[in-house]
Amino acid sequence: MPGFDIDGARRWARFDPGHTLARRNDSALPFASAEDVAGQALLLDTCVYIDQMQGRAPDLVEQLVDTRHVNHSIIAVQELVHTLGVARPEDGRTTSVIGAVRAQILAMPDHRVFTPDADVLGRAALLAGMLCRLQGYAQDAKFKALQDCTLFLQAQKLGFTVLTRNIVEFDFLLQFVPTGRALFYRTASLRAK
Repeated sequence: MPGFDIDGARRWARFDPGHTLARRNDSALPFASAEDVAGQALLLDTCVYIDQMQGRAPDLVEQLVDTRHVNHSIIAVQELVHTLGVARPEDGRTTSVIGAVRAQILAMPDHRVFTPDADVLGRAALLAGMLCRLQGYAQDAKFKALQDCTLFLQAQKLGFTVLTRNIVEFDFLLQFVPTGRALFYRTASLRAK
């Protein structure tokens, strides 16, 4: 397949720990703070858009988005558009959801929207497979793992930091690939988790 070296990917996968991963303590994780407002360019996880649309994004997230260069992945766009497909036409909220998702996508400048290449897609599939095997993910979690792995490796390749509240999965990814970068946050309703 052009752009993807399967033998190189297997060599790259040498970080397979061979055992189930445990979520690390918050003190070991890169949580966003006021000192992090300025810094490396961001790639937004889908949860950031959802939190913004629902008015749940903390002030710190809004400051990060307003201050840093913000980039968007087709992976997040795909997840947002998927929401439209599963929305029930008879539900009264569907029209407002469509409008909010449409506004989010149209606000993304073309020069800041990135599509993962074959190398990222291939390595993400390998990483997601290992993660699913080690963590015993059920069928419904496998697709989400693939999306998270793709976003994470895309950010790494482009030199971006993933902004996310998806703490557990991205902690696992940081344990697999310590050279990747993520910055975590919690919404007010998720502070205790």
